[in-house]
Amino acid sequence: MQIYEELVERGLIAQVTNEAEIKEMINAGKAVFYIGFDPTADSLHVGHFMALCLMKRLQMAGNRPIALIGGGTGMVGDPSGRSDLRNVLTTETIRHNCDCFKTQMERFIEFGEGKAQMVDNADWLMGLNYVELLREVGACFSVNNMLRAECYKQRMEKGLSFLEFNYMIMQSYDFYHLFKHYGCNMQFGGNDQWSNMLGGTELIRRKLGEDAHAMTITLLMNSEGKKMGKTANGAVWLDPNKTAPYEFYQYWRNVGDDDVLKCIRMLTFLPMEEIRAMDGWEGSELNRAKEILAFELTKLVHGEEEAKKAEETAKGLFAGGGSLDNMPATELTADLFEDGKIIAAKLLVACGLVGSNGEARRLIQQGGVSIADGKPTAFDTPYAQGDFAGDGIIIKKGKKVFHRAYTV
Repeated sequence: MQIYEELVERGLIAQVTNEAEIKEMINAGKAVFYIGFDPTADSLHVGHFMALCLMKRLQMAGNRPIALIGGGTGMVGDPSGRSDLRNVLTTETIRHNCDCFKTQMERFIEFGEGKAQMVDNADWLMGLNYVELLREVGACFSVNNMLRAECYKQRMEKGLSFLEFNYMIMQSYDFYHLFKHYGCNMQFGGNDQWSNMLGGTELIRRKLGEDAHAMTITLLMNSEGKKMGKTANGAVWLDPNKTAPYEFYQYWRNVGDDDVLKCIRMLTFLPMEEIRAMDGWEGSELNRAKEILAFELTKLVHGEEEAKKAEETAKGLFAGGGSLDNMPATELTADLFEDGKIIAAKLLVACGLVGSNGEARRLIQQGGVSIADGKPTAFDTPYAQGDFAGDGIIIKKGKKVFHRAYTV
C-alpha cells in the first residue's frame, strides 16, 4: 500500500484540491509541503498532534516537510475556530514560544540539509511595506469571497476585527513566498483552514501562473463531536512540565470505547494489518486497545522509557500498588493550610483536579472522590498538614484519575 492510500484508510484526509495530482506527487515522494504552527503558547498540544504525525508519515515516504513557525502571523492571530479575539502576544513571548516549538518538533521530524526545514514567517512578513502589499497582494482577493469563508462567518455576529481580517492574506502570502523561494508545492492543515489554504493556491495562480496544491487533515473529534485534547484543567500538552507523561498516558488510556480504534488508526504508526485485526474487538479487548494507544502515543511524544514508566504506574495503581514516583503530584505550600488543616474542596482545587470550589463540592456530594482511602463526608472535611508529610496522601477522582498531594 502506498502512502496516499494509507492516509485514506487511516481516515486522515478531509479535502484536497486535485486528488489525482496530489496522490501521484505524494506517492512518488515529490511533495515539498508545509504546515504552519502559530506560537500562541510555549508548548505544542494534542491539537497539533495530527499535523506532526502527518509530517512524520510523509517524510518517511520520501516527501520533504517545511515546518512554518508563525512568528509573523502570531502577531495577528487566526480567527478560525474562535468566537472571540485572541490575546495579542508580545514579540518576546512569540519568540520564546517559537523556540519551544522547535525543540518539540525535533522529536517527530528529521531536520537537516535535504531533509525537513524550519522557517519563521516573521522573516518575510515583518518587513513588508503596507502599501506595496495592498497593491501587489490585496488586489488578488475578493472581499465578498473572503466574507463567505467559514473562518470569518462564525465571527461576524460578535464582530470581526480588521486585524484578524488580514489573517487570510498573510497565510496566503506565506504559501506564495514558500512556493517562490523554497519550491514548496503543497500546503497541509486542519480542516478549518481550508479557506485560507485556497487563498494561497489562488494567489500563486494569479501572481505566478502556476498550480499549487492543498490538503486538509481530518480534525480529531470524539464520538460526541467535540475536539479531543482537552481536559477539565485545559489542553493536553506535549511538554512534560505542563502535562506529565503519566497524565498524557492516562488521557489516551481513558478515551471512549467508540473512539479508541479511530485514534489508533489516525495517530499511531502501527501497521494497518495489525489495526485491521482490532476492528472486531469488544469488552476487555477494547481496554487492551486503549493500553496500546496510550503506550504508543506516550512513546512517540516522551520516549519509550517514560511510556513504560507510565504503563507500569497505571497498572500498579489499578492493582492497588505501583510506584508513586511517576504519579502526578502537587506540593502543598504552607499558606494553603489554616490552623494546620486544609478542607477537601480546597485540596482538590489546589491539586488541579477540579476548576472551582463549586465543582469540588458537587464531586464530593456525588461520592466521586476518595482521599487517603476514604470518601470525604462533606466539602469542608478537614485534613491535617502532618498527614501530607513523606509520601503524602493519594487522591482518587472517579475510577481512573490518581493524584498525590504532599508537603516538604
